Amino acid sequence: MSDFFQFEADFVESLRCIPMQVRMKLDTCGVKLKLTHWHEFTGEERQRLVTMPCTTGAESQAYGELVQNLVVEKTGKPAGELPIDPNPPWLDGSIIPAEIQAKAADCQVTITSQKWNGLTSAQRFALIKLSRPSHENKNFLPALKEFGLLE
Repeated sequence: MSDFFQFEADFVESLRCIPMQVRMKLDTCGVKLKLTHWHEFTGEERQRLVTMPCTTGAESQAYGELVQNLVVEKTGKPAGELPIDPNPPWLDGSIIPAEIQAKAADCQVTITSQKWNGLTSAQRFALIKLSRPSHENKNFLPALKEFGLLE
């Protein structure tokens, strides 16, 4: 999974921000990587984190270990840990999370169950992340458009 979303186009060439596909891998392996950590990594290290697989249990463990080793190498202490959800909401195409529905409603958009189910897990993950109050939400509407959710 090394495809970037169009709404990330302004930073993917330099990888100055953590792309959604890496954020999804971090949530999968339970590492809370800060942007300050990301900025410590070399371009090659960032690219490795983009391309390295993180789908099986063994891959997830290896990915988490690599990230933690890089953070310790750069900062002297490990990154925080996140609880790993055994059933993350982005894998469930049948239930639209309330925060997605609320954020879409703020944009005068209705996401149907059929459309939600038709999204990839990476697209659902992106919308979940972009709908959180703690996240810069300027890309929520561009993501809806990119994913074909605007009428």
